[in-house]
Amino acid sequence: MAKKRKDAGRKTTAAAAAERMFLGGMPQEEQDEELMQSPMRMALGSFIKDKIAMIGLCLFVIIFLCCMILPFFFPIELNYQDVSQANAAPGFGLTDVPAGLADNAQAISSGSTFSVGIDKEGNVYEWGTFPTEKLKNIPSSSEMGKLTMISAGLDHVLAVNEEGQIFTWGNDRMGLTSIPVELEVSRQPIKQISAGYQFSLALTESGRLYNWGSAYLLNIYFPEGVQGNIAQFEDNPNIVIALTNDGEVVPLTNSSNSYTNVPEEIQGNTIDIALSDESAAALTSDGRVYTWGNNVNGSMNVPEEIQGHVTEIEGGRYHFTAILDDGTVCSWGNDTFNQTKAPTFSSAVTTISAGYHGSYAIDENGHAEGWGLDGYLMGTDQLGRDVFRRLLVGGRMTMTVGFIAVIISTLIGVLVGGISGYKGGKVDNLLMRLTEIVSSIPFLPFCIILSSVLGSSISETQRIVLIMFILGFLSWPGIARLVRGSVLAEREQEFVTAAKALGVKEFGIVLRHILPNIITVIIVNATLDFATCMLTESSLSFIGFGVTEPNATWGNMLNGAQNGQVIENYWWRWLFPSIAFGICTISINCVGDGLRDAIDPKSKER
Repeated sequence: MAKKRKDAGRKTTAAAAAERMFLGGMPQEEQDEELMQSPMRMALGSFIKDKIAMIGLCLFVIIFLCCMILPFFFPIELNYQDVSQANAAPGFGLTDVPAGLADNAQAISSGSTFSVGIDKEGNVYEWGTFPTEKLKNIPSSSEMGKLTMISAGLDHVLAVNEEGQIFTWGNDRMGLTSIPVELEVSRQPIKQISAGYQFSLALTESGRLYNWGSAYLLNIYFPEGVQGNIAQFEDNPNIVIALTNDGEVVPLTNSSNSYTNVPEEIQGNTIDIALSDESAAALTSDGRVYTWGNNVNGSMNVPEEIQGHVTEIEGGRYHFTAILDDGTVCSWGNDTFNQTKAPTFSSAVTTISAGYHGSYAIDENGHAEGWGLDGYLMGTDQLGRDVFRRLLVGGRMTMTVGFIAVIISTLIGVLVGGISGYKGGKVDNLLMRLTEIVSSIPFLPFCIILSSVLGSSISETQRIVLIMFILGFLSWPGIARLVRGSVLAEREQEFVTAAKALGVKEFGIVLRHILPNIITVIIVNATLDFATCMLTESSLSFIGFGVTEPNATWGNMLNGAQNGQVIENYWWRWLFPSIAFGICTISINCVGDGLRDAIDPKSKER
């Protein structure tokens, strides 16, 4: 009897020693608490203590919430393109007038992604993000003298000094620096200039209009009696419209289009004209504005309250800006970049300038302010689309495709693995052979061939759904084998034998008793597969066989950055998607590793 007590004491001591070893030499209070915790709580506590896993979880949650929520606040139009904004570098401050010019401005002009201005002493200022480094090569003040006019275009600048001499800098392609000899030699007094879209225009006091630059983009035709009788002109990439000294509005073209449908009631009574990229506007002597052309983004919706009070009008790309008779400013049309949010000036405004996506106004004291496009957080791509907005929408698409693919593969894998492991025998043999067949299918070549065969016969939405299902149907063998091995181990346990003895049906045993014991393994595997599916989808989109333009994913955003020129000169097009994608996948893998270590502490020893 005493011997039995000694043996029991030894066993108790051995068990206690084993518990102490398992608990890692914790203090007694922590050991008691650890012994009372459930396995799930122990795993959760271990996961929370894993700093790398928690950092990964926090980063992934932040990226996930940003991609799911922020697109509602920063929406994009999938078919939007604006070549004038192509490859704009990250940065803000396009509408921030430099300190030396802000209260001493004489003239300001807004270009594509940059602005230029001259103060009352004729000094030149440039700010914004420059499409070409050549824009920074401003001629010296000693060479130009005192400037009186300045105009910014797509990627070049045109200026005139008080002696009538013309200067141009920036891009010099298509003859932009080839100023007409007659205009340059004669030094005729210049009345108006415009640095247009790859061309330049200059109007002399004698009413003659000169143009140089791209002859293919814009063909100017002068109707009889117009050349030499022009009081003002306005231009856009499609047409030039002239206002004659007689108050007539004349489109300088010999073809018929929406710009040539000039309202009859304004002829002979027009005092100012303006052009946007899709519509034209004319101001009559009674202060009313008339518009014609295409009403894109509401550019033709003139506010009724300003009719009869307008004294001057200017046109941007899809908006108009006007000075009213009380010295205030009003803008209307496209408001994507807050082009219609004109500020309030303390003094009467005397000069306005409307550019591509912004406007400037100068009051009678020389104070200048701008509004509209202020820049891009992450720059733009080759089609002028905002990289930041596409990054958010692309992340949502990439995560959605990966998430649905993981759900499909997990459901199939759990079903096949569960049946195979529980049934065994011929069923197990058959299902495992099926698993091997699916595993032997080369995934990327299969997707490429399928995409080539289907081609344009399916819509983009159908293509996205197809990618989800292909990823899901070809990714389940791994989890099926894992589930099969776990079920094989669990089905021999006593609780399964007890359930069978109580008459529980096989489906109930698997669903209610075996599956809860292996659910943590499934969760860990699904977490790691999520990152793999995201990588696979992005790989397909990167090589052009996944989600295609104009839909955005992180993969096809990187697709446009495959040449050395983009990598060297337009780093923002590949850097930001790469960082987001890398952080997201690494974070998911860290979470998966942390879950695995928390659920199976022995895995750290392997």
